Amino acid sequence: MSHPSTESLPFIELFTDGGAEPNPGIGGFGFILCQRGHCKEFAQGFEMTTNNRMELMAVIYGLAQIKRRTRVQVYSDSKYVIDGIEKGWAKNWRSKGWMRNSKEKALNADLWARLLELVDHHEVRFQWVKGHNGHMQNERCDALATWAIKNSELRVDEGYPG
Repeated sequence: MSHPSTESLPFIELFTDGGAEPNPGIGGFGFILCQRGHCKEFAQGFEMTTNNRMELMAVIYGLAQIKRRTRVQVYSDSKYVIDGIEKGWAKNWRSKGWMRNSKEKALNADLWARLLELVDHHEVRFQWVKGHNGHMQNERCDALATWAIKNSELRVDEGYPG
């Protein structure tokens, strides 16, 4: 499939955060999508999950909102998510049948598989931001995730093994 040059693609910023209280426990995530100064927010809570699953879901749900191939800058405070993509861990796990090594299964393979599909569809770059450090959008996403844990209609995280 031939793709247009990345410069001609629309550009969107995606800010994300997720967490669980306790971990594992009730979880939530929030994200903000911004394009040309217009932003929309989303939050969702889950009955039983982990902080890493919520961090992954924040990015997955955010990217899934974008229908056309787009350049996306993702901002996350999760080294787990960023390193999983940028350091090639997730692609490596996938190539080994979702195994980390000969004995250990890769955690959250269901979500990594979904994220890799979305990253392959778009032109995605990840940037780490320090959490709880005054980054305006990260703080807002954290507040959305916290709200989702406490106030939203909780869904079941079908992929959580617990």
